[in-house]
Amino acid sequence: MKNYDIIIIGGGPGGYVAAIRAAQLGYKTACVEAASTLGGTCLNVGCIPSKALLESTALYEKARHDFAAHGISTGDVKLDIATMIARKNDIVKQLTGGIEQLFKANGIDWLAGRGRLLPGKTVEVTAADGSIAKYQASRGVILAFGSVPVDIPVAKMDGQHIVSSSEALSFSDVPKRLGIIGAGVIGLELGSVWHAAGSEVVILEAVDELLPMADRQLAREAGKAFKKQGLDIRLGAKVSGASVKGGAVEVQYQDKNGEQTLTVDKLLVAVGRKPNTANTIDPACAVKLDARGYIEVDEHCATAEPGVYAIGDCVRGAMLAHKASEEGVMVAENIDGQAGHVRYDLIPAVIYTHPEMAWLGQNEEQLKAAGVNYQKGDFPFAANGRAKALGAAEGFVKILVDADSDEILGAHIIGPNASELIHELVIAMEYYAASEDIARSMHAHPTLAEAIHEAALAVENRAIHKANPKRR
Repeated sequence: MKNYDIIIIGGGPGGYVAAIRAAQLGYKTACVEAASTLGGTCLNVGCIPSKALLESTALYEKARHDFAAHGISTGDVKLDIATMIARKNDIVKQLTGGIEQLFKANGIDWLAGRGRLLPGKTVEVTAADGSIAKYQASRGVILAFGSVPVDIPVAKMDGQHIVSSSEALSFSDVPKRLGIIGAGVIGLELGSVWHAAGSEVVILEAVDELLPMADRQLAREAGKAFKKQGLDIRLGAKVSGASVKGGAVEVQYQDKNGEQTLTVDKLLVAVGRKPNTANTIDPACAVKLDARGYIEVDEHCATAEPGVYAIGDCVRGAMLAHKASEEGVMVAENIDGQAGHVRYDLIPAVIYTHPEMAWLGQNEEQLKAAGVNYQKGDFPFAANGRAKALGAAEGFVKILVDADSDEILGAHIIGPNASELIHELVIAMEYYAASEDIARSMHAHPTLAEAIHEAALAVENRAIHKANPKRR
């Protein structure tokens, strides 16, 4: 049995980052991964490929509808799906190959196969040929099993007509009609991709509100933008069945008007993901799973089994790559005796539609429910010069603060480059900044970041480039 200091099971954003940090700290490290490439769902069939397709289809949309306003004549614009998918695949190949090179540079062993935790910090690895090997970790084992798409009984996925997000990232042609179950992050992003490519997209969402986890003002703004784009989002639509007939998919759902039927060429099931923990832990281990399959951990990601930790999508909290990565760093440093930590109240959420959305901290509805005395400042991108020049003046920045201390409690952005802009506020909130700190920090002109500056000024009715209402 070969020995390592630290063994990680799973080579996704949590696992590979944990492996690199452990190796940096001087530990003999191995990472178990069954897939043919490292990077997990995020790099292979998630975050990265979806963003590549969003960029391609956004450019296609701009060429067809926006370039003329710039005096650019493009003629008959066509979209080559094969080339678009090939570009996406090449980006994925470069990044996953880059992780493999980082493993080599850091002296990390990639143990190819499916990992299973045994008692005593022992890991069993089953290779593709069925051979089994066991490895011992002297310092710790980190479980980074990740997650898989949720399959629902009323719309069983067949990989061809009724598909998961993985297949929807590699369609060989544009579906004339695409149905999507779920108006969450995956449904909205992939719906935006194929709608921009020319598909008639209908998104069925069971709940009555769009983006219930988001600030209501932001969600309403998003709804208006999607409606303007032509995305057909049907709220309060509960799917009761789906069947393939004659090469098409018939979807039955119920809404306020009763039983409805929708016929589409492809149906994407995007109702969420679940932890990939089935058959991964020997019953003799003390590691506990909750009713939904999540591994139970404490605030430092330690399980009930001594020396065993779990991170990322297979534990509580947001299923986000950056959350998994930070947990991987925290655990590696804690094994080393350091004081690693993750601010779980400050995990930025991002949706990469057009316009983009990003937020962190608390929203207005949460503050009201908690009885917090708060103030807010907001600023529209319609009054921002850079946004106007970019032709992307939809949306706003909103900052929520404690009315007594001025500490920033939440930040919400919908608009151009929201995914990048949110990090000024992440850093501010990490150091318990007040809106006054941002208001007194010079921002270059003309930039999108000026909207954050103006929103901070607006908290005290001092915004320069918009009329300030009287404080209630």
